[in-house]
Order: sequence, then C-alpha cells, then structure tokens
Amino acid sequence: MNYAVLVPMIVFLLVIFFIGYWSSRKLSTSSNFISDYFLGGRELGGFVLAMTMVATYGSASSFLGGPGTAYTMGFGWVLLAMAQVVTGYFVLMILGKKYAIMARRYKAITMIDFLKSRYNSSAVVLLSAFSIIVFLFSAMAAQWIGGARLVESLTGLSYNSALFLFAVSVLVYVTIGGFRAVALTDAVQGAVMLVGTLVLLVAVISAGGGIPNIVNDLINENPNLVTPYGATGDLTAAYVSSFWILVGVGVVGLPQIAVRAMSYKNSRSMHRALIIGTLVTGVIMLNMHLIGVFARPVMPGIEIGDKVIPLIALETLPPWVAGIVLAAPMAAIMSTVDSLLLLVSSSIVKDVYLNYVKPDATIQTIKRISFGVTGVLGVIVFLLALNPPELLIFLNLFAFGGLEAAFIWPIVLGLYWKWGNKYGAIASMATGISSYIALHFYNLENGNLFGVHTVTMPVLLSLAAFVVFSLLIDRKAYQYNVPTLK
Repeated sequence: MNYAVLVPMIVFLLVIFFIGYWSSRKLSTSSNFISDYFLGGRELGGFVLAMTMVATYGSASSFLGGPGTAYTMGFGWVLLAMAQVVTGYFVLMILGKKYAIMARRYKAITMIDFLKSRYNSSAVVLLSAFSIIVFLFSAMAAQWIGGARLVESLTGLSYNSALFLFAVSVLVYVTIGGFRAVALTDAVQGAVMLVGTLVLLVAVISAGGGIPNIVNDLINENPNLVTPYGATGDLTAAYVSSFWILVGVGVVGLPQIAVRAMSYKNSRSMHRALIIGTLVTGVIMLNMHLIGVFARPVMPGIEIGDKVIPLIALETLPPWVAGIVLAAPMAAIMSTVDSLLLLVSSSIVKDVYLNYVKPDATIQTIKRISFGVTGVLGVIVFLLALNPPELLIFLNLFAFGGLEAAFIWPIVLGLYWKWGNKYGAIASMATGISSYIALHFYNLENGNLFGVHTVTMPVLLSLAAFVVFSLLIDRKAYQYNVPTLK
C-alpha cells in the first residue's frame, strides 16, 4: 500500500466531508428543506454553477473510461470526445433564462416538477420518474465501478473492498449535505480536475520523450492510431458526427445537467458560467483523452482500460504528486455520483411520494425519507456494481442516450413551442425510450444501424412523435405567462 499516494487523497476526502458537514448544519436551520436539499435554494453564482456542471458531467467516463478507450483507439477517440466541449454552452444557451424563470414560476425543484407543471399530466411524471430511475442506475453503477477501479489501483485492495470504501465515502456526505454540499464540493472538485489534468499531461509527455517521439511510436505500432478512424478503422464520419447528438446538443436532455440550469442566482451568474464552463470543459476533455493516447507508448500492454489513468500517474509522477493528481478522477467520479444519487432520490421523494403517496407529509417525515432513500439507493447501486463490465464508458453512454431520447423534446419544445401538449410529451417519451432500448439490443447483435450512434434515430423518432401527437390531439396553444429574471 502506497501511503505517499494515499495521504493526499485522504486529505482531499476530509475536505469534502467537512463541506458536507457544514452544509448539513445549514440544512438543519433551513426554512425550506425541500428547495435547499434538492436545489441549494437557487443561490448558485457563476463560478460554482460552471464548476458543478463541469464536475457533474466530467465523470468516471471522462476521467477513466474515456482515456482508457483513447488508449485503445488512438487520436480518433480524442476527436470524437471533443464534441463534449459545447456541453455547458448548449445547456445554458438553449434552456437559458426561460427555463430558470419558468422553474421559479412553477416553484419547480426538479426537472420533473417543471414537466408536471408544463404538461399537467400524471403520465408524464411517472414516465419521467421511471426513465430517471432505470437509466440513472446504469450511470451510477458506472461511477461506482470507476471509483472502485481507482481505489483498487492505488491501494492494492480487492475490487469489492475498494468498491465498499468508495461507496461509504460518497454516501456519507451526500446523504447529510444535499444539493448545497454537492454544488460546493463540485466547485472544489472542478478546480482539482483542471489542475490535475494539466500536471499529468505534462508528466506523460515528458516520460514519452516529447510529442514527436510519442507520435512516431504510435505510427510504428499502428498507423491507424494517429488517424481520425481509430485503431481498427471503425470510427466512421457518420459515427463520430452522431456523437454531437449524444455528448453535445443532446446533453440538454440530461436531468442531472438540466436541473443545474434552474439553480443559479441571476443572469450574471448564467453568463459567467457559460464562459467558465466552456473553457474548463474544453481543457479537461482534451487533456484527459490526450493522456490516454500518449500513455500507450509509455506503458504498453495495459489490459483494463479503466486503469490507464491511475497506472500512468503512478508511473510518471512522484508518489505524493500522484496522490494529488489522482484526486482529479476521484473528484470527477464523486461529483457525478452525488448528483445522480440526489437526482434519483428527488424523483422518488419529491415527484412520486409527495405527489401521489402522501402530499401532506411533514417536514420531519420528508427529511427522514430523503435521507433514507438516498442511502438505500447507494446500497442498491453498490450491489449492481459488484460485477463490472470491461469498459465502463459504454455503460455510462447507454444511460446518457436513454435519458436524452426520453427528455430532450419535452424539455426544449415545452419551453419554446406553444402547441406542445401532454399527448405530444407522452408519445415522445414512450417512443424515445422504447426505440432506444430496442435499437440498443439490435445494434449489439448487428452493428450500428446506418453507421450512427444508437441515440440518433430515437431522438429523431421522439421529435416526430412529439410534433404529430401535439398537433393531432387536443391542439391548444400554451400561454407563456412568466416573470423576468434580472
């Protein structure tokens, strides 16, 4: 066990726990527990908003799975991954002020609150909660696996022991601190990610003898590694382009990202977050995926892609520096896990329990159920993560695609198209979910239909369903009567 690596990471975890404890004290005196626990009281400034979006989106997939796939596929995967640069920009520009304004008007705490008020439909609420619970369990399992892989690589513990240690660490501070703890720790974690990726990239380039030497080594091994088409030539133009839907424009439909677009304080905060979030995302994504490719000549023969980052950090950096740098993927994983846990918990407590089971529940009851549900969810995901796949990035991308197919049009057209109604939203969600799952299993057996990512066709089909059913059934213009946001 490498204590020089572990000590900086333990210090980092202690800082995170302190923030969770501080947030829990603020929660205990809160006059609006639900808003504070699940949305941070809508008080996020520009820097914190940008960092919480970056940290939530930059997950185990970005910091372990993505570089691991780049290690295998080469520069083609770096090109594909850079579609993610526009994530924060698209989310805040498309949802923008109108989403935050309408969320305040509806007193919406969750994305499902917004959909419920916009469409006035129990079916929309239940379909939304079902989608979030099903697909986000996949996403959370991916994060749990990534955290365990990281702890396993650093400590020499067995995978199951590492998984248990990671799960307990996350559950403690998320359960007690709520959204405010998540947002504040995301700000710390986002800064750690940015610095950590820069340090590790410089170290890997130095260990490889400079970029020209690394590129020559890659060409000598396999010339395809330095082309846009991947090591085996299967990254076609159609497939890479379709990733702009999955990890670019389509991210607007991810509930864990969309909820942040209703949590900021004012317009100035949103404008700052646009700039900061886009720059930080671009730097982090480029650095992490370049590290994955550059690590191949430095440490050839790594069999489990998800271990590339911890192994290359331990190889190229002094132990204490490696401990600080590896806090970056740990930060990414923890920040995504906490957000997803809170999102699923809010779907169960706020959107199902308070709407349909016990609308008159007392604050004390809501507190107990919120804490309890968050803890139980963590235990369930822990059990699901006991048998991990080889590359967790594909588990994470499966969850992304399913959520986007379900939510992108009910959110976007609900904001901007006055003819959108509950029949269109229900048809869109049902079409998106069913076609995505069907196509996912079809593509596993037969290869990608039309050579594009699985999410492409369901997003188009769900758009058609939304428009057709909204116009054919109970066509009536929606009145957007909303206040302003300064």
